[in-house]
Amino acid sequence: VQLVESGGGLVQPGGSLRLSCIASGFTFSSYSMRWYRQSPGKQRELVAHIGSSGGSTNYVDSVKGRFTISRDNAKNTVYLQMNRLKPEDTAVYYCNVPCGPGGAYWGQGTHVTVSS
Repeated sequence: VQLVESGGGLVQPGGSLRLSCIASGFTFSSYSMRWYRQSPGKQRELVAHIGSSGGSTNYVDSVKGRFTISRDNAKNTVYLQMNRLKPEDTAVYYCNVPCGPGGAYWGQGTHVTVSS
C-alpha cells in the first residue's frame, strides 16, 4: 500500500489549497479514506472522512463549511479542498486508509502553512 500526498504549501489567511492523495496497492474504491492533520505539540486530529463511494462525508467541527473532501475512484485519488484558511490550520496533513481493527496505512504527509 502506498499513499502519496501533495498540494501543501504556504498560503495567506483566507486563501485556499487543494491537497491530493494518490493511492496504490489496494482496491481504492472499496475503502473509506481519511485526512488527518498534526500541528507541532498537538495530537494528530481527524479532519475529514469519506465513504468508499464518496456519498458519505464527515468533518471535524473546526473545518465544517470551509473544507471539502472528495474522491475520484477512477484516479485512485482523494482530495481535500481547503478554503478560507486560518493560521490554526497550519499542520502536516496526512492521508489515511483504515485496514482492519485499529490498523491503518499512512502517507508521508504534506505541510500546510497559513501565515501572512
